[in-house]
Amino acid sequence: MTVMPAAFIGHGNPMNALEKNRYTEAWRAFGRSVPRPRAILVISAHWYMQATAVTAMPRPRTIHDFYGFPRELFDVRYEPPGLPELYDEIVEVVHPTWVGADVDSWGIDHGTWSVLLHAFPEADIPVVQLSLNALKSFDYHLQLGAALAPLRERGVLVIGSGNVVHNLGGVSRAMPDAGFDWAQRFDQQAKEHMLTDPAGVARLDGHRDFGLAVPTPDHFLPLLYLAGLAREAGRPAEVLVDGYAYGSLSMTAYTLGMGAPASSGSGMAAPLPPDPPPDGANI
Repeated sequence: MTVMPAAFIGHGNPMNALEKNRYTEAWRAFGRSVPRPRAILVISAHWYMQATAVTAMPRPRTIHDFYGFPRELFDVRYEPPGLPELYDEIVEVVHPTWVGADVDSWGIDHGTWSVLLHAFPEADIPVVQLSLNALKSFDYHLQLGAALAPLRERGVLVIGSGNVVHNLGGVSRAMPDAGFDWAQRFDQQAKEHMLTDPAGVARLDGHRDFGLAVPTPDHFLPLLYLAGLAREAGRPAEVLVDGYAYGSLSMTAYTLGMGAPASSGSGMAAPLPPDPPPDGANI
């Protein structure tokens, strides 16, 4: 079987699910370019809890885990099948790391479906999520990402979904398509690592702008899974698309094992809703 590529997607705010812009068109081009996966395993910033777990239900539900957005976004349903047996494969490849099976709690959150609606709009490929363990170190997440590498040889497409820079308290509505200097510095340093020494992103907690760029680790951690896969593959990642939104969000996305597919998309990331403030909307 073909070794599947892998990716990290900077997903931005959930309104991107309904928009057509240069980011969503890049995600769509990515989905069209990869071999058809047997399953998609997503590590989303929005399943951040005090355990490592895998969704193991046959029909995962669509989760609308945000506030203050228009009704049309809450009406979105992305309902692919699950793949409960993938849990056993994940347990096997990451042993001795403990992983729990979630059979009825989570599902598919917006960090996953806002991207997959564009990349795989037919929703006919099984989707499984892996949680982010909030109790663990950067090195744990990097190593767990590396341990998932055998799944790529079994037809599983691994995608991390978050944002390299994600500071909702610092959002500036006057900068819909630009980044603050500190956001650009941090994002560029992360890019240098991903394109040369991917495992180095696990050391970015020492960067001078880390506190501003990563006030909470949830959106940054999915990048470590792609970095771990890249380290295991012995090759760097490539940029799928890059840019900024509202000063304090990086929209940068990376691929592993494939070049960036051609995309004709244009336009800035989706606009934020007027209320509530971004840091109260769970984006």
